[in-house]
Amino acid sequence: MYLQHFGLRHPPLSKQLTELWDDGVLAQLSQRFNWLLQSPGIGLLTGEPGVGKTAALRSLTHPLNPHRYQVLYQSETDFGRVDIYRSLARELGLEPSYRRAQLWRDIKQRVHEMVDSKQLTPLWIIDEAQNLPAEFFRDFPSFLNFAFDSRDLMTVWLVGHPVLAQVLERAPYSALYSRIQVHVQLKPVLERERFALLVSHALKSAGSQHNLLADTGMEILRQASKGLPRQAGRILSTAMRLAVPKGLNHLPDEILQQAIKELQ
Repeated sequence: MYLQHFGLRHPPLSKQLTELWDDGVLAQLSQRFNWLLQSPGIGLLTGEPGVGKTAALRSLTHPLNPHRYQVLYQSETDFGRVDIYRSLARELGLEPSYRRAQLWRDIKQRVHEMVDSKQLTPLWIIDEAQNLPAEFFRDFPSFLNFAFDSRDLMTVWLVGHPVLAQVLERAPYSALYSRIQVHVQLKPVLERERFALLVSHALKSAGSQHNLLADTGMEILRQASKGLPRQAGRILSTAMRLAVPKGLNHLPDEILQQAIKELQ
């Protein structure tokens, strides 16, 4: 109802947003993302919940040639390490073994076949990686050891909250940390001008033909969302729903304040 009322194709700052706003940060991530496609290795992407990590990677993987890269996305990480590898095996079309040693052999054999016979590079994205068990972090370098550790056959992105980087810096995980080739951290958009550009881009991309917020409303939204796109989108969508029964075609400050209270 509110989308039609405001003439929008989809909610602003939602998962349907295809043209992400970028003032250089995502371009930096794109560059490093392509580095790891050309020279497989491990990348680390961190940021607070709602900052746009998954959306950024979704945008980067969408145009990839499926005949050159197989994207393997996994977000169910709060399980044992064997469960993580079983999930990977299923994504690769394998029947997972219950024995970890056999499971590893089967997966690594499939990866060898993909790279050597099909010229297909696996791209494994592990989201919510801060929830991975400690045992996974300790033995992951061994799993990635191909051909006497002389070849890097998989590109892996570990994606998670900022605490993930702090965990991996600890001594027990030094073998894994030493293999990380790039680390990109996405931060909230806290600066007033940058935040206004982000929201304006999101509204325009969603189909809005005019400005829905006053400058004071933009500041209210910035402070309430703490610069996090997901939270800003939730507030905007709630405010639009509240505005419809009142017949408003804009979002007054009091409507934004009411939306913020609704979400508390």
